[in-house]
Amino acid sequence: MTKLVEGELSYRVIGALFKVYNTLGGGYQEKYYQKAVANEFKKQNIKFKEQVHVPLVYEKESIGRYFIDFVVEDKIVLELKATQIFFPRDIKQIYAYLKTSGIPLGILAGFSKDSLKIKRILRGYK
Repeated sequence: MTKLVEGELSYRVIGALFKVYNTLGGGYQEKYYQKAVANEFKKQNIKFKEQVHVPLVYEKESIGRYFIDFVVEDKIVLELKATQIFFPRDIKQIYAYLKTSGIPLGILAGFSKDSLKIKRILRGYK
């Protein structure tokens, strides 16, 4: 049997996301979900950083930067979207965050008026 990468922590994160969705529902802008998720993480004592700046470096020179919505306990990248579907660019964005940050697991969460969609993404797997 294969062990789930960050299984317990990812279950806690996903549980917090569903708590936010079940409380707020759909139809809001991403920034409001981000504030609600931060509040829920605090309530559940989940350690996190918000809007984490990660530089993109080429041959020791900065060529850009990323801002990751959440880094949870330095083990999970969490990206929130206010959308009904995930686009290929959303998946590519998570892969870039994972590669640049060195974090092994990403969670993409899509809040829509009808549902909350969750996608776990592992660094190095497509």
